[in-house]
Amino acid sequence: MASSSGYLDNLLSSPTTERYRVGLSLLFLLGIWLLVGSFSHDLPNGMLLMAAAVIGGYMAINIGANDVANNVGPAVGSGALSLGAAVILAAIFEAAGALIAGGDVVSTIKGGIIDPTTLDDPRSFVWLMTAALLAGALWLNLATWMGAPVSTTHSIVGGVLGAGIAAGGWQIADWAVMGKIAASWVISPVLGGLLAALFLFLINKTVLYRQNLVSSARTFVPWLVSIMAWAFTTYLMVKGVKKIVKVDIIDASLIGLAVAAAVFFAMRNLVSRRAATMENSTDGVNTLFTWPLICAAALLSFAHGANDVANAIGPLAAINDAIQAGGGVVTSASIPLWVMLVGALGLSVGLMLFGPRLIKTVGSEITELDKTRAFCIALSAALTVILASQLGLPVSSTHIAIGGVFGVGFLREYLKSNYASQLHKIIEAHEPADQERLKPFLDDFRNATLEEMESLLKRAKKKKQQVPLSKSERKRLKKIYKEEMVKRSHLTRIAAAWIITVPASALMAAFLFFALRGMMV
Repeated sequence: MASSSGYLDNLLSSPTTERYRVGLSLLFLLGIWLLVGSFSHDLPNGMLLMAAAVIGGYMAINIGANDVANNVGPAVGSGALSLGAAVILAAIFEAAGALIAGGDVVSTIKGGIIDPTTLDDPRSFVWLMTAALLAGALWLNLATWMGAPVSTTHSIVGGVLGAGIAAGGWQIADWAVMGKIAASWVISPVLGGLLAALFLFLINKTVLYRQNLVSSARTFVPWLVSIMAWAFTTYLMVKGVKKIVKVDIIDASLIGLAVAAAVFFAMRNLVSRRAATMENSTDGVNTLFTWPLICAAALLSFAHGANDVANAIGPLAAINDAIQAGGGVVTSASIPLWVMLVGALGLSVGLMLFGPRLIKTVGSEITELDKTRAFCIALSAALTVILASQLGLPVSSTHIAIGGVFGVGFLREYLKSNYASQLHKIIEAHEPADQERLKPFLDDFRNATLEEMESLLKRAKKKKQQVPLSKSERKRLKKIYKEEMVKRSHLTRIAAAWIITVPASALMAAFLFFALRGMMV
């Protein structure tokens, strides 16, 4: 079983299979073309609907390739899931979320960013939505190629905005709504990062920095996992299944509390049984978060499929209704089964063929993750969405998850730097006689994990093992603890991609709108 999983991981991440991925995605798009062509040949604009369906499938592929990494990346990076298992799990739950909870009706003008009723030519609406869909997909494709996880919602928002301005002028846009979307570029990652860092700090203080980690884990881990159970249940009720069952935040919270209570007792029994054989170390505590992380990855994927599939099929549904009605403006559209299948299968195809690259970026290339840190990221993602939705703040699930990854990384940097400063104060305040007595301690501290440094510092203070160090040794020691735990190159690239997502997709959409109008008129 392990060997087959490893083979799947290597196959998914191998660059030599790139041409097969492209070929399979083209086959999927060809299947959409043939499917839609089989029932649209009698329509006046049947060819346009076939092209729009292919573009919608292409958008869904790119959503799966780029956005889904945020749901499973931390679990893969921490080792809770192998890459192959994560891809399969996410593909199943993404498709299930899209088909089961994707809904019957979806707003096609994202967030009311334009007023399509002001268009002079009703035919412009179909060209507008087609251009927006293709521009969003092209930008996502480029971002995935660059290894930058971006917001798929912002991609389609930019597309609708750019094509809308090209079709109806600057007055067509609602700039107040666009201002809120721009604010989410800051709000989302900051909230996600702060919450993830806060939970990691609490876990460090209540469990990982304690002398008896097993006893602390028995006390606190059931509560931590219960909070996650409440957060995810509430999140799914509010965001994931709102198209099936509509509940307000109070009812969703009460349902979440009931689930959290059941999870608390189950986790308390599990931790009690594991305590007898569990290693009294950070690794031992980390094992307790394996299944919560797997469940979090599945639930995040389900909720993502239920919500973000609209970015691919919403515009496609509007184009379908407009063409079926002979052309015209559609601000909300019913979604036929074939459109839902295009979105659901496209998400899974994109994830399985092109998702591993972004999964690796999120899971292991930004900062080193273990199961405890990944748990904090997943928990912050659910809590941030709940908090933001109640405050009426516009947020991006992509930005929240990536902000959480950066949050735990920067917290680790801060704590490690702080511990190093404490060590320098201890060293410089004393003049012990024997440098050889200190050498084993310095070696241990240099190779220690962040969680082990606390106990080492306490031991240093207690035993007063201080020896004068040469300047070169002090510089070497400072250099060791200036190690970056967050890749700045990734931070710069991802932040730049976030900032230019809306304007880049808007410019592409405007160009594509003029090109489509030139071909169709």
